[in-house]
Amino acid sequence: MTGRGVVSNIASVVSRSLGSPVIDNTGLKGIYDIDLQWAPDSIGAGPTTLATDPSGPSIFTAVQEQLGLRLDPKKIVVEVLVVDSAEKPAGN
Repeated sequence: MTGRGVVSNIASVVSRSLGSPVIDNTGLKGIYDIDLQWAPDSIGAGPTTLATDPSGPSIFTAVQEQLGLRLDPKKIVVEVLVVDSAEKPAGN
């Protein structure tokens, strides 16, 4: 992941990679130049994994060493919307 963005963008990318919610609790504001490289692994390996160096560090290590941020696992309440079924609307 390379580019310019806000810290919440990092949280979104890491969340997709891990397949788990990542909440930005840094309180950091502003736009930053971001260069984050990590290796794909069994956690989050799939089509949303954006790693470019297969021999690089885990995403946890990369976030801490390259960005100076830490991923702290916590249990949080997350709202979930469950759709039991869906139908096309009837014509007028």
